[in-house]
Amino acid sequence: MGKLIVVSGPSGGGKSTVLKELCKLGDYRFSVSATTRAPREGERDGIDYCFVSEREFLDKISDGEMLEYVKYAGNGSYYGTPKGPVGKMLGEGHDVILEIEVFGAMRVKAIFPDAVMIFLTPPTFEELEKRLRARGTETEETIQKRLETAKKEMEYAPKYDYLVKNEFGMQKKAAIEIHRIVESSKNIQYM
Repeated sequence: MGKLIVVSGPSGGGKSTVLKELCKLGDYRFSVSATTRAPREGERDGIDYCFVSEREFLDKISDGEMLEYVKYAGNGSYYGTPKGPVGKMLGEGHDVILEIEVFGAMRVKAIFPDAVMIFLTPPTFEELEKRLRARGTETEETIQKRLETAKKEMEYAPKYDYLVKNEFGMQKKAAIEIHRIVESSKNIQYM
């Protein structure tokens, strides 16, 4: 049986970059989230997200097929983790990474109490703001909303098993730290 790894953290915290580095260190698989939003340029169905209609998503919820889900007020779209593929990959012995927001992470922890819960954070809030601004892809209003959300998300950090800092330019170091956490968790026997 594989290990379920839940990684959360504020937008701009560097999750995607760190997790790409992590995948170079072991047999990790990503859960592909489902969403009702339209694909962005370059996104591929089944690779980046599973793009479904709102009706299909709501049917998956009512059929108990979603491990966790959220509806974002900002764009009115649903995002969530389908149960089936996660269970299949874990059953095949793969370590599965869920890169999800804090509320979904708490739902997953209730279902999978032995999941490895990791909160990835930038070294400071000022660094987070700098990273968000450096993207150059969002309006000031969007940046302010992301910063407010980040403050709320940071309050959940103590509920995670591990806190990993993603220092500027040190994504590989953060990935190595996460890999060590996952490997050591496999040696823990639960009674």
